[in-house]
Amino acid sequence: MHSSNEVASSDRFIQETGLASDLAALVEPVLVSLGFRLVRIEVSGRDGKTVQIMAERPDGSITIDDCEAISRAVSPLLDVQDIVSDAYRLEISSPGIDRPLVRPSDFVDWAGSEAKIELNAPIDGRKRFRGRIEGFENGEALIEVDLGEEGLKVIGLTVELIASARLVLTDELIREALSRAKAQGKGQLGDGAEADPDDLKTDDVEGL
Repeated sequence: MHSSNEVASSDRFIQETGLASDLAALVEPVLVSLGFRLVRIEVSGRDGKTVQIMAERPDGSITIDDCEAISRAVSPLLDVQDIVSDAYRLEISSPGIDRPLVRPSDFVDWAGSEAKIELNAPIDGRKRFRGRIEGFENGEALIEVDLGEEGLKVIGLTVELIASARLVLTDELIREALSRAKAQGKGQLGDGAEADPDDLKTDDVEGL
């Protein structure tokens, strides 16, 4: 496996746009003050309108109690700022096992796992890559991919080109998530690696 002495940044390179970006600017400082970090904010039309805040502790864990604490802190702020039009549902969730990769450090933490990466622009006519994560170095996510006649090869994808990246749900990843949950003193995935989204949804929040 590729190794590097470089310390990968824990700053997000995946940034939201539009309303989700405004929400991220508002919510992220609150999460940090509570000891969490933002993974992603997504606004969708599911269940009317849903604002999903995906968060975790620095060690990658999050519990249902954590999600409820985040909801209690964030809900009043969203009400006061009133940047979401119409009624909406606020959903606080874990990143899940097949989590998004949004920080350079994610590619170090999950080296050895399989990932899917989509680019903003094609490289040699290709925008989608799937392969084993090999770390992060010199501003590039390293991934081992099958290049057909060239066989398996480790390539570097600059973060500026990455539109989205996430882990692929495999048996190996599930075993790794279980192992990490156990190491964190949690006996099951629902305590950290992937909580039941239905249990994490807060009550409907009414926006004006």
